[in-house]
Amino acid sequence: MLRIFITDASPDLVVLRLDGRISGRWVELLQKTCEVPLNTGARVTVDLMNVSFSDRDGITLLRHLKERQVEFLNLSPFIAGEIELPPSSGSKG
Repeated sequence: MLRIFITDASPDLVVLRLDGRISGRWVELLQKTCEVPLNTGARVTVDLMNVSFSDRDGITLLRHLKERQVEFLNLSPFIAGEIELPPSSGSKG
């Protein structure tokens, strides 16, 4: 489960606080929640302090959001490391 709270909103900036897990169907919900302000030209900041887990799709979304200049606050060391890495190029061997 993922809860998304809008803690600040103006035409220029939207701040989101996430609680829970970025996985499964919640990845799409987060994507849609971020797309609306991004598509209007607003800056988006996402506070990940209370995120306990992100699956592969969640990490991919966070990487995509980072490329779109979304700012992240309070990332766990694991998630911070994962979104800095390039996507896997497939199987080894």
